[in-house]
Amino acid sequence: MAYFFASPVDVDIKLEGEELRKQVDIKTDKDRTASCPVYYDGDSIAGQVTIRVRDGKRMTHEGIKVEFVGSIELFYDRGHHHEFLSLSQELASPGDLRQAQTFDFLFKNVEKQFESYQGINVKLRYFIRVSVARRMADVTKERDIWVHSYRMPPDSNNSIKMEVGIEDCLHIEFEYNKSKYHLKDVIVGKIYFLLVRIKIKHMELSIIRRETTGSPPNQYNESETITKFEIMDGAPVRGETIPIRLFLGGFDLTPTFREVNKKFSTRYYLNLVLIDEENRRYFKQQEITIFRIPEVRCKTVSCFTDSILE
Repeated sequence: MAYFFASPVDVDIKLEGEELRKQVDIKTDKDRTASCPVYYDGDSIAGQVTIRVRDGKRMTHEGIKVEFVGSIELFYDRGHHHEFLSLSQELASPGDLRQAQTFDFLFKNVEKQFESYQGINVKLRYFIRVSVARRMADVTKERDIWVHSYRMPPDSNNSIKMEVGIEDCLHIEFEYNKSKYHLKDVIVGKIYFLLVRIKIKHMELSIIRRETTGSPPNQYNESETITKFEIMDGAPVRGETIPIRLFLGGFDLTPTFREVNKKFSTRYYLNLVLIDEENRRYFKQQEITIFRIPEVRCKTVSCFTDSILE
């Protein structure tokens, strides 16, 4: 049965200049990854499609087309892909294939309004799809690309300063130098102890990514801790200051996404946690915004460096 329904042709999709582009690895299955070239908003998508007939046999088809598709897949709604972008070109009219044929395609200056994303419950992907229409069953082949979107640095980027605590027991003031950071930025801050009447054992800081998919009543929230580290060990005293310096470049972060096509959001939080000697936990979360800045491209192949815009 498997042989009977096997594809009569092999389809190969090659993207123009892909070896010169930055590559990212994405998960395809539990233990497998695939490398995808990175494109940007306004980039053209060009390449070649090669179709080879197996065993030298003739194959009759009802047309060959290539599509460039942007879709959002919600994992709790499998089978329903929400396509927000769909462009199509006809490569061949109905006829016969007797030998290998190569077709050129070009989608010029394509607007890609969203960034690619692969999360816990949602995936936003862009891909090339080639379809060979047949009377029995169509033959399709897909090839993913990855899209990065730039955002200019915000005009205003105020510091975060807040006083929190427990009445007559603990008062602390924390301060972060900014509220918006680019992906290679450094979070600089301070923790001031204004009143300490409980025995603090240690203090830790973590970055939490919170993914929200769907809309009420079918809304799902998932949180994951990107990193967590200890910033203080031992009991603080009144007037003590704990410095914070956290480099973001070493972590697997994405930009902040808000209501992407009204399907999902991804937000980031700094989570400050104090643990006392009885292992009680006191915490305060503060949302931060993360954005992507343009990269400086070197003339050598595969050399990319983030420019630091302060």
